[in-house]
Amino acid sequence: MCGINGIVDISVHSMMQEDLLNMNEQMIHRGPDDQAIWSNDHIGLGFCRLAIIDPSTGMQPLTNEDGTLRLICNGEIYNYQELRMNLIARGHQFTTKSDAEVLLHLYEELGEAFIYELRGMFAFLLWDEHQKRLIAGRDPFGIKPLHYCIDDGRILLSSEVSSLVRVRRECSKVDAKSYSHYLTLQYVPGVNTMIEGIKSVRPGSYLCIETSGKVLSKTYWSAQPSTVEPSDRQNWKTKIRESLEESVNVHMQSDVPVGSFLSSGIDSTIITALMRQYGPLHTFSVGFEGEQNECEISRETAKQLDTIHHEQTLSEETYFELVDEVICKLNQPIADPSAVPLYALCKMAKENVTVVLSGEGADELFAGYRIYQEPEALKAIASLPDMLKRPLRQVLSKLPAMYGINYLQRACTPLNERFVGNAKVFQGDKSSVLNKRLINYDVYEEMRNVYEEASNWNDVQKMQHIDMNFWLPGDILVKGDRMSMANSLELRVPFLDKEVYNVARATPTKWLVDKGTTKRLLREAFADIVPAHVLHRPKLGFPVPLRKWLKGNRGTEMVERIVASNVGDYVNIHYVEQLLREHQLGKKDNSRKLWVIYVFAVWFEQQERFMLSSERQTLKEKTSNRL
Repeated sequence: MCGINGIVDISVHSMMQEDLLNMNEQMIHRGPDDQAIWSNDHIGLGFCRLAIIDPSTGMQPLTNEDGTLRLICNGEIYNYQELRMNLIARGHQFTTKSDAEVLLHLYEELGEAFIYELRGMFAFLLWDEHQKRLIAGRDPFGIKPLHYCIDDGRILLSSEVSSLVRVRRECSKVDAKSYSHYLTLQYVPGVNTMIEGIKSVRPGSYLCIETSGKVLSKTYWSAQPSTVEPSDRQNWKTKIRESLEESVNVHMQSDVPVGSFLSSGIDSTIITALMRQYGPLHTFSVGFEGEQNECEISRETAKQLDTIHHEQTLSEETYFELVDEVICKLNQPIADPSAVPLYALCKMAKENVTVVLSGEGADELFAGYRIYQEPEALKAIASLPDMLKRPLRQVLSKLPAMYGINYLQRACTPLNERFVGNAKVFQGDKSSVLNKRLINYDVYEEMRNVYEEASNWNDVQKMQHIDMNFWLPGDILVKGDRMSMANSLELRVPFLDKEVYNVARATPTKWLVDKGTTKRLLREAFADIVPAHVLHRPKLGFPVPLRKWLKGNRGTEMVERIVASNVGDYVNIHYVEQLLREHQLGKKDNSRKLWVIYVFAVWFEQQERFMLSSERQTLKEKTSNRL
């Protein structure tokens, strides 16, 4: 696990090595064990290392036998030992025992098609001296990040946006479309970022970048349902069990200590129970003071699974002491309140281990979110002909708020006009919160092509597809990567494995979701090793008590900071003050709306300070070079 940086210099600028060093320095937390840079006339690579596999000899950049290829890679290749043996049998010579070196020799054998052979989480930069091109790839699910931008005759690439901003010569500005979508979703969807001109490599794809400046994006993997539906329920339950057992096994390979996150939910409990079969295990949990303290449940689970358990209970004061640091490490505003306890969890885990496994991805693959039960709940009305639902929607839109109206409106609204994923904060017309000069971009337009890909799937599969393409890579995995790497901790997610996915995608929806529960067949597959108090517990997410906290002085302090942060060009301050009044008077629960604005305001404030310090640093370096 590490951080990677790259520069493809189209016009042979100076200062490439200085820029690479600055990019490395900006994200040294991703790889505190060592760092290196390498460059020639048109290409520069920078690497920060967190040593996991082959700590003694696995330093990067790596090269092939004749020095014509150079590679830096962030992540883990879980099938590297099998690939390595096959490559050695074909005559390839390895100089390290690291997992990343297999990419070089696979590329020699297969060219660009080598990426199809990889099983793992990864982002890599591979320079081909013969072809004079850089290949920049990312894993199928988007577990590991990779960002890029075109900047004054060169192309910059990095694991983190802040490293690009640090050396970018163009002025970094807020992307208005990304900001509008963020207000709805609490994160920036798709390939864009909150910084204009900086993009993300799409999960399951890679870029081919030539020294002429040509950039071509190619997709090698995308989520697809199976064309074959299994008929034997019992056998398929066994298939789920076996696929995840095998995934956990390969995800535990490491030359450093490995532990597990343990929440009150079933996903992390399954992972922990499977890991525990291999020997003593450190587990880690975090909760909040009050009635919904998850530590009470995870503590009981740890006792039954006999793990070496560590826990931390966060107070309101402790939570807000961490907020600024968390927003800074996220690089982009992500208004997911659970990022803060996740940061505290990673900090605690790092004191004992270097690698942790977690349960992210189970809900998207095995239909675990409660909102996936909605199609069944709305079926009675939704099955009516469109010629009846359309006029009914028009009538309902003119009626005052009353019990049952929302149910009828949702039932009469097509899925692709009502579902954008798990988070939907500011809905529809955002003119109240947006500064008047800004455009209210329609987030459904962002999702149109993805919905078209799933046009022949059932509604639950469509919802999963939206979440796999937006919520998972835009919120869940970004949060997991940034909070773990901020603490120099490697986070692995065994559910997000190609082999597990192949089983999950073929599992019939009716075996997973019904009126009573979600992930039903997954629960049944592990009923013998998951404690009873967890097995049938409904999904709660991470219960951060923002609603309660914002009713007091904390809400007032937050709005005061929003006002002082100079975000008036983006936010209608009077509307923010109205949201707070309504919330504190108990008229509405506006906690999520206030939090979305607050996170953006703190990020914006930090960004302005960072830009100013970067400009000063650049000026100092230029002056030093002239002297």
